[in-house]
Amino acid sequence: MSDDWSGLRARVRKAIDELVADGRESGVQVAAYLDGRAIVEVQAGVADPATGRPLDADTPIWSVSTGKGLTSTVVHVLAEQGRLDYDLRIAEVWPEFARHGKDAITLRHVLAHTAGVPTLPADVTVEDFTDWDRMCAIVADTEPIAPPGALTAYHAWTFGWLVGEVVRRVTGRRVSQVLAEEVAGPLGVADELFLGVPETRLDRVAPVADRNLSALFDVASANLPHFDRVAPPGVRPGAEVGRRRDFLAADVPATGTMSARAVARMFAALIGEVDGVRLISPARLREVTTRATAPGPEWVFGQDMAWGLGYALEPDGAFGSSGSGGSVAYAYPDLGLTVAATKTLLSAGDGDPMEDLRVLIRDAVAGAR
Repeated sequence: MSDDWSGLRARVRKAIDELVADGRESGVQVAAYLDGRAIVEVQAGVADPATGRPLDADTPIWSVSTGKGLTSTVVHVLAEQGRLDYDLRIAEVWPEFARHGKDAITLRHVLAHTAGVPTLPADVTVEDFTDWDRMCAIVADTEPIAPPGALTAYHAWTFGWLVGEVVRRVTGRRVSQVLAEEVAGPLGVADELFLGVPETRLDRVAPVADRNLSALFDVASANLPHFDRVAPPGVRPGAEVGRRRDFLAADVPATGTMSARAVARMFAALIGEVDGVRLISPARLREVTTRATAPGPEWVFGQDMAWGLGYALEPDGAFGSSGSGGSVAYAYPDLGLTVAATKTLLSAGDGDPMEDLRVLIRDAVAGAR
């Protein structure tokens, strides 16, 4: 296969330049790795329209639920080290969680969004989100909506505290610290891949803005009976939340802050070796990318959504995570390919340009095989 990907890079650059020029986007990063090396790393637009600060390849952007891929990767790296087991009952390390009959819920259930604990109180606030102990107490006291394993329901926010508190109880470290030390650090992207962003790094984050994502949330709230139960009005995962420095600095590991190249590099180290680093074994990779959910409609959105252990599974053979507003990070193990896109203008309902770019890159690599 040719090593010359300049044509592909030019096509991606043209696409994102046009998106910025016509106002559909403000700042975009796109990256792809093939067989452990970068083949695409392009960006367009600005990090902050208010100041004109340029958007660089290493500028972190809050990328909403694409961060679940980071949190899940922490779990798999710890499992690879023998420090975590997917069938660990959460209450074994977090006794308070056993309330209301939750003692049988395992880490595997959480990773597959079948734990039955996706809901939050209607009056929860962003200030609550910045208090780790308070949020863990709220989650521990939640009554499940179904027995473990019985119902697939997207744990939009609670995923982060469920996984993160297990990690903290087992390792004695915050999940953001484990990500930095066990994943981002070894891969050389410690300044680009975050769960909670250190205070000293907050000024490097590109602020997100709303294009029309909030309008989509209003429609979802009006038409999906369970939407507000998992994403209450005060904490919908949009720009109003994602611009807050206190939120970005807190560990809220259902979301994450990252550059496209950093998260593409992380997924590349899941499916192969990157500069001598491989995060998990081929056997574990097969396990975590095997479907763990039953076919059928998911509880929040009413669609068939397939999950492995922490990652969404796509019909085209990809696994990974995506975020409200348009960010994506996926790997194609059979192609040796990873693709990621991050953006500052959170949008929905007008096509999916980042998904289009993912398909463009996938098809170009598949066609060259």
